[in-house]
Amino acid sequence: MIDRDTVLHVATLARLDLHDDEIEPMARELSAVLGHLETIGELDLDGVAPTAHVLTAPTGPRADVPHRSLDRAVALDQAPDASDDGFRVPSPQA
Repeated sequence: MIDRDTVLHVATLARLDLHDDEIEPMARELSAVLGHLETIGELDLDGVAPTAHVLTAPTGPRADVPHRSLDRAVALDQAPDASDDGFRVPSPQA
């Protein structure tokens, strides 16, 4: 099982701010993930070709065909704070 110090170290590397009540559940979850990886490591994968994705991807990119965009009024109607010409967003804090 992953201990508290390891969780805090990983949280620091990942720049996560964990509260005290989150550390033990995170240790259990990370330990479970490592357990699953150990199980996968026990599988006999000789003769299994590596894959990038489990689903067959369509061949090549789709055609770049122009089409109508969403009407501006419809898009702005869904915005919590819109101006006449676009979406308003908060200024970045310095």
